[in-house]
Amino acid sequence: MNYDDKHKSNAGQPPYFKTPEELQKKIDEYFDEIEEKKERATITGIALYLGFCSRQSMYDYENRKEYSYTIKKARLMIENRYEQGLGSKETVTGSIFALKQFKWSDKVELDIPTSLTIEVASAATKNKIKKIKSL
Repeated sequence: MNYDDKHKSNAGQPPYFKTPEELQKKIDEYFDEIEEKKERATITGIALYLGFCSRQSMYDYENRKEYSYTIKKARLMIENRYEQGLGSKETVTGSIFALKQFKWSDKVELDIPTSLTIEVASAATKNKIKKIKSL
């Protein structure tokens, strides 16, 4: 039996949490541990800590009704820590990049008119004629 055959049965299987409370306990352990180590909370960090083999596996677990709130709250806590990093004295480039992955945006939106009204006065009749031209 080779290595792949020996470990194939556990490959790609998400961890099994019997209850949302059990999952929450593990999430709390993650945040306590990284705080103790003075590390930054990350999506990949929490996914690995919970036993997932990918971020996508954790997102898939989030789609399970009974665990949705718990996973969403953990992701929001991580997002909040990146947001708090924007006000720190450290470089904020990493926080900005991470927040963009959370669908934040720093683009400027301009409201540009789609039509233009031009008034032309006729010299002979002195009547105003309005023409609308689309841009």
